[in-house]
Amino acid sequence: MSSSGAPIDLTEELRSKGYRLTPARQLVLSAVLALEHATPDAICAEVQRTASSVNLSTVYRTLELLEELDLVSHTHLGHGAPIYHAAHERNHLHLVCGSCGKITEAAADCADTLVERLRGQFGFETDVPHFALFGRCADCVASGATAASARHGGSAGPGPTSSPTGNSGRNGNNPPTPAG
Repeated sequence: MSSSGAPIDLTEELRSKGYRLTPARQLVLSAVLALEHATPDAICAEVQRTASSVNLSTVYRTLELLEELDLVSHTHLGHGAPIYHAAHERNHLHLVCGSCGKITEAAADCADTLVERLRGQFGFETDVPHFALFGRCADCVASGATAASARHGGSAGPGPTSSPTGNSGRNGNNPPTPAG
């Protein structure tokens, strides 16, 4: 969806920018949309469900092109691979739970005060789409889980994602490893 709520046809945008819509590009774009937040490895695995001949280097090259064309965007949610999502979903930041790995999308305007303060005090322009805050989600706070438990094997796998509307899905990534 665009900021106006209308669906965006990313394939038409690709064509309008002078690029052919190859089967590999279509599959990578579809995987990014389907997975919402995913690493190149997860995107490759999704693509290979349909086209086993598409390899990881093709996925990386395609993601790079799609990002140059402003059709996908990435963010770093820890020390691992970047997470990709459709660029039209860019107006959010990521809250990453260091205990369970859950990624929650928060509206970018949640950071307005911080962004303005950084601009005023340091002249620093914040790239909010690449913004990730690390801490503990409400469920882990309520259960008493600590961020240290994730560093010591407390998380069994990829954490779910949660959007500003409360919808959850898989993020296609291993839980981020908090710095420490």
